[in-house]
Amino acid sequence: MTVEQFDPNKTTTLETAKKTIAAQENSPSQSADKGSKVGFVSLGCPKNLVDSERILTQLRTEGYEVVNSYHDSDVVIVNTCGFIDSAVQESLDTIGEALKENGKVIVTGCLGAREDEIREVHPNVLGITGPHSYENVMEHVHEYTAKPKANPFTSLIPDQSVKLTPKHYAYLKISEGCNHRCTFCIIPSMRGDLDSRPIGDVLSEAERLKQAGVKELLVISQDTSAYGVDVKHKTGFWNGMPVKSDMLNLCQALNKLGIWVRLHYVYPYPHVDNVIPLMAEGKLLPYLDIPFQHASPKVLKLMKRPGQAERTLDRIKKWRELCPELVIRSTFIVGFPGETEEDFQILLDWLEEAQLDRVGCFKYSPVEGAKANEIDGQVPEDVKQDRFERFMIKQQAISKARLAKRVGQTMQVLIDEVDEEGAIGRTYADAPEIDGVVYLNEEFNVKAGDVVNVEIKHSDEYDLWGDVVR
Repeated sequence: MTVEQFDPNKTTTLETAKKTIAAQENSPSQSADKGSKVGFVSLGCPKNLVDSERILTQLRTEGYEVVNSYHDSDVVIVNTCGFIDSAVQESLDTIGEALKENGKVIVTGCLGAREDEIREVHPNVLGITGPHSYENVMEHVHEYTAKPKANPFTSLIPDQSVKLTPKHYAYLKISEGCNHRCTFCIIPSMRGDLDSRPIGDVLSEAERLKQAGVKELLVISQDTSAYGVDVKHKTGFWNGMPVKSDMLNLCQALNKLGIWVRLHYVYPYPHVDNVIPLMAEGKLLPYLDIPFQHASPKVLKLMKRPGQAERTLDRIKKWRELCPELVIRSTFIVGFPGETEEDFQILLDWLEEAQLDRVGCFKYSPVEGAKANEIDGQVPEDVKQDRFERFMIKQQAISKARLAKRVGQTMQVLIDEVDEEGAIGRTYADAPEIDGVVYLNEEFNVKAGDVVNVEIKHSDEYDLWGDVVR
């Protein structure tokens, strides 16, 4: 794994950021009627992945067969990403590939909110919907394919619905949209304002996933710490018990499932302090994914980001005093419009002080519709690249030193895969696909989903190596 240039809200991909999805291991195969086969391509972040899972679940519920070939499909659905220009281009290229290979394409996802842009390049797309528009997607499928006659004995769906992740971990989306108006981001224009799911629905889904064998839940949303703000933290019910709709009560309830719970996309609001004791008590993975984005007060103001860098350093120090095992990952933008060398040096100094465990960085690139495009002081590309490289050198040294402290420790490792070369897993400090991994130095009888104790023997900038403790 590397700490690399990437989009803070596109932190996970399906293999090479694109995957044509075939029938899943946890979904039974079936024989669909003629005209009832659907191809599916999913792009983008974990939030898009969850949208894909819901669409696929509905397809299977109605008896459609999901196939892994353009040529075998009666229609192809492309779930797009549209956060930055490179993601937009990848989405447009994928739509074009599907049109060339199949000819009948339905588009959904974030880029779908910009229909004119898609139609300008691909006017022959059958239908276009925005993100989390599951019913509209199905309406297009019904319009352009023959609706199959579902056989209740061959088209059963597992209680936890179709999953695109391995059996032992799953993403749990708790809300849609975002109330922030960061100048570099157009997500609110695509996904709308914050829309929290009922807490009873969230917890019931989590319980079903646990019963299906999931051992790690990755809690995601655009702004996890704002969960419930839009409904004024109303009280819901789970298993007949009242539960308040806020992040703390959600985490307390998820702890009762007895599996790993990991928080992603947490804004550094003061009430985040309340979950640190849960981490210290082992009730929640001591892991926070907080997209700080910068440290210069001037740049943060230009970004319209919450939080003050100096105050955040104080809070990080207090978090670690209360929970020494706490791991913090974050993302940053360099070369933002108006960023001077002085601003960038403030960021480097802040990094040195903060000593974050996992960090990703990307160079600012204009996004159509983003307010940041109008800010004076656009940074030349060569300066962006120089700052990116200096940032990475600084952070790689920090990450290497922090991982070196793990050598000699015995840590729980969740096995993700086993092949002819051995087993690969993750500790609580590692989110799948975006952080590092643990390589086991010896062969032994384990399978994906097992949790084993491992003595750490070696480390580098990103990964660990160890032996199973017998």
